Amino acid sequence: MDLLALADFNLVARYESLGEAARATGRPKATLSRRVTELESNLGLRLFERGPRGLKLTQEGRALYERTGALLSELTESAAAIASGGEQPRGRLRISAPALFSQIAMGKLVATFALKYPDVRLEVTAEDRPVDMVEEGYDLVIRVNPDPDENLIGRVFMRDRLVVVARPDMARPKGKSSVPVVVRAEHERVASWQVTGPRGQARIAVTPVACLSSLIMVRDTVRLGVGAARLPLSLVSHDIAAGRLAHWGDVDGPDIALWALYPSRRLLSARVSAFLDHIKEAFPLGKPEELAGFIGLEAGEAEANVMRSTRRNAGRRRDQARL
Repeated sequence: MDLLALADFNLVARYESLGEAARATGRPKATLSRRVTELESNLGLRLFERGPRGLKLTQEGRALYERTGALLSELTESAAAIASGGEQPRGRLRISAPALFSQIAMGKLVATFALKYPDVRLEVTAEDRPVDMVEEGYDLVIRVNPDPDENLIGRVFMRDRLVVVARPDMARPKGKSSVPVVVRAEHERVASWQVTGPRGQARIAVTPVACLSSLIMVRDTVRLGVGAARLPLSLVSHDIAAGRLAHWGDVDGPDIALWALYPSRRLLSARVSAFLDHIKEAFPLGKPEELAGFIGLEAGEAEANVMRSTRRNAGRRRDQARL
């Protein structure tokens, strides 16, 4: 395939007008038109519908534009980086991440990355659904225990595990008696939980009393004594250490693995590579204690800022009272 013709097609597709594309780039309109016609002929496809109101991408043209636009952009960036003698990340970086990880960690990760690489424009979407990276234009996705996909490659950067926690004043059930629990999804509505604690394995009979869509809501509800819950260790380790929650044991089953994934058929751009390195620097060992510390540090900094602001406001009030 003629890359020059493909590049000109993408240029016209971006503006959906030969005239606009020619004016924006200084390229002759006739040259752009000829390149697009040659590409259509080589592919045996109509890429644009031509009418009195201008050009409109066909379904095939839209698919080609979405699949090749990012590739051409990365090729251009790579060539520019090599020509300038460096690999400084720049351009747009689109990331999809799970809702919980986004709420507790992505804000700080994005802030520290943006300060380090000011030429990168970050766009982060918090969602738990499996996205189509190529079709939806994502450069990187973070997923929990993703299904195998031959079109994606990546790495595990964090491992967590589920633990059962409850308020310290909530008694553990004995015998066949059940304990009230808070669950996140309908599939967690089971009759019992298998846990492993200091005394070995045990089965706890449970009665769901609330079903919430967010693990943060589940944690907050458990803190108030509504019931026990199965939660990631990283989310509750500070509560366990502070005595706000009691650790009843680890949930039997596979670990929670957080993956950073990207399409294998695309070049790994400098900005994606830089963000992968940034995650590795934040969590070098990939243990839940690191994520807990990352969250705790952020909370501690926020609390310190609130205290400093409170002291400043109190000082102003005292100064005004003296006046």
